[in-house]
Amino acid sequence: MQPFESTVAVVTGGASGIGRALCQALAARGARIVVADVNAQGADEVAQGIHTSGSRAEACAVDVADRAAVERLIHDTLARQGRLDYLFNNAGIGFAGDARDVSLDCWQRALDVNLWGVIHGTMAAYPAMVEQGSGHIVNTASLAGLVPAAVQLPYATTKHAVVGLSLSLRCEAADLGVKVSAVCPGHVASGIHRSAEILNADRDKVLAAAPYKQMDSGAAANAILKGVARNRAIIVFPGHARVLWALYRASPTLIISLAKQTARGFRRLRKS
Repeated sequence: MQPFESTVAVVTGGASGIGRALCQALAARGARIVVADVNAQGADEVAQGIHTSGSRAEACAVDVADRAAVERLIHDTLARQGRLDYLFNNAGIGFAGDARDVSLDCWQRALDVNLWGVIHGTMAAYPAMVEQGSGHIVNTASLAGLVPAAVQLPYATTKHAVVGLSLSLRCEAADLGVKVSAVCPGHVASGIHRSAEILNADRDKVLAAAPYKQMDSGAAANAILKGVARNRAIIVFPGHARVLWALYRASPTLIISLAKQTARGFRRLRKS
């Protein structure tokens, strides 16, 4: 049997970007998919597209910040499918801005979705996976969860927390048959990138200043599934992300210097 064949996978944030590509890639590998997203119409469209291709999928409207809704998602999936092999806690939102412009409301939204959304999914699925003796929880963090990320303070904070959660639970879960991985992408052409809130600066100018070419979301999904199949603790891609992570471990001051340059560049675009 090939990896993912005849398995059951839940993907949050499945209506767009990396989540959508993950749903499609998993379906192509023979998995049964639950496409979960706060965007109900988008989730339905992804599920219908998978059906049209001859694979099995269903859609579920879920706000990951809502603990009860996430618990229902996991419970209902287990009730209908009889098991849960993979949970991709992929839903997330992005912010970019000078720390002086980040409101507490921005902080709260980032924490609710990017961190609490992962906690809600993990804590709903983990006991069931332990009981069945198998399962893999895959939490989407970011390169910003591994290295300093200037002008992304709430985002980087939540992603560092997701990495810590994933690595810590991985140690605890290993003897119980459950695997845990953290996904740490660099620049990917994804929904979170397009919808990120840019605070007090011109969006087009900020995005145009990005130093790296965006990776296609389909290629990103393939990289994630390759890492999951190999049970990697941290799945980092594309090449520029692996290089920056390696450099940070070898010479933190170099990456800190680059982060300072990013902050200076953003301040030149900031509206006074």
